[in-house]
Amino acid sequence: MKRKVNVFLAFLALLMLTGRTANAVVCSLPDDKDTTKTVSEVPVIPESSVVDEVIWIVGDEPILKSDVEGMRLQAEAEGVKWSGNPDCTIPEQIAVQKLFLHQAAIDSIEVSESEISQGIDEQINRWIQLIGSQEKLEEYRKQSIAQMRQEMHDEFKNSKLVQSMRMKLVEGISVTPADVRNYFKDLPEDSIPFVPTEVEVQILTQQPRVSQEEINKVKDQLREYTDRVTKGETTFATLARLYSEDPVSARQGGELGFTGRGMLDPAFASVAFNLTDPKKISKIVETEFGFHIIQLIDKRGDRVNVRHILRKPQVSSESIDQTIARLDSIGNDIRDKKFTFEEGASIISDDKDTKKNGGLMANSSEGVRTSKFQMKDLPTEIARVVDTMQVGEISKAFKMVNRQGKTVCAIVKLKNRTDGHKATITEDFQVMKDVVLANRREQVLHDWVVEKIKHTYVRMNERYKDCNFEYQGWVR
Repeated sequence: MKRKVNVFLAFLALLMLTGRTANAVVCSLPDDKDTTKTVSEVPVIPESSVVDEVIWIVGDEPILKSDVEGMRLQAEAEGVKWSGNPDCTIPEQIAVQKLFLHQAAIDSIEVSESEISQGIDEQINRWIQLIGSQEKLEEYRKQSIAQMRQEMHDEFKNSKLVQSMRMKLVEGISVTPADVRNYFKDLPEDSIPFVPTEVEVQILTQQPRVSQEEINKVKDQLREYTDRVTKGETTFATLARLYSEDPVSARQGGELGFTGRGMLDPAFASVAFNLTDPKKISKIVETEFGFHIIQLIDKRGDRVNVRHILRKPQVSSESIDQTIARLDSIGNDIRDKKFTFEEGASIISDDKDTKKNGGLMANSSEGVRTSKFQMKDLPTEIARVVDTMQVGEISKAFKMVNRQGKTVCAIVKLKNRTDGHKATITEDFQVMKDVVLANRREQVLHDWVVEKIKHTYVRMNERYKDCNFEYQGWVR
């Protein structure tokens, strides 16, 4: 019986898709008694009155009117503007995504839950920064963080699959210097890419001393959490949500997701991978992030899933002032040529990422490691200081929060500044190469989509057939 009803509903959906109407529709719907039911006088329903409908079918995947409206609302909330008519552009984009997803399934491409979780958390954190607080975000969206995370799961999973599929399709594409020269040789002046101002910055940091009293206080708090969980007064996950200073995992009850050893701090990984009993809590572990206690959830091969609570000892204002004074003295010694900035960074600096390179900061924001930063890619505190500096100048000491979330004090030297300019082959070959490579990859992906459309079943509502689509072949 259920299968017969589904067939009937599918028939009605097809009528909606093709836009056909009739003054009378007679349908035989056999039930267990083999009776016949008649539907007559089906009215013409205005489009504005339709709550939801199938507007496209790509392969065996439907695209709903609600899918389009959802993407439109999300884009408006994030300030995204569509090129062309959104009523045409949005369903086409959804259709293209379905082509990539179909190919990803054929090629057995997978993404891990930890990747999905990380992407969701990054998006939620951006929203929180934009709106001001978690409470305001929940009020604005009329959802809890947990509900948002659940709602976003499939969307982020599909986005990651599409991204992986696109990368696989273009992984063998490359360009030569000759390709770059030929591409830009006859390009109009106004099409030459503009390279924003770039800087090279050296940094020397010192971490303010944390008192032993503060460290003991943090350890006592972690011991108290362990004691409360062991006695059954509460759960580890509850305490993580309330007290952990890891903002990403705290929202998930301290859970990190399945992670390989290489992705974890060595001291943390050593303890996490040696846990065997989910009912027991680890000893206190010190890492560069602070102090942790850890609870095992599960192990799968060479990956482990644990919960943790992170607490960071707070530095006093007196300690910060003392460190700033010490760094200002070091800066004066460098200006007086008692030693170089590079020597000071290699011997005095606490920044392990830069001290072996004379304090020179490295930028990996575009996936390629370089010493050049656009101002937007620098940490906010450093960008604010560097903005008004001259090349070769050493700053006064200032405080900032490092990548581990700890308060540190720093002085910086502006090693080089390249003002914004039109790209040239001699000065900006990598920038121009990236432009040509991106262009070639996009052309390969465009051609792949056009070819894929030829071999995919596509059906759309009549009102979309007059659209000016980016890809040819949708309308048949």
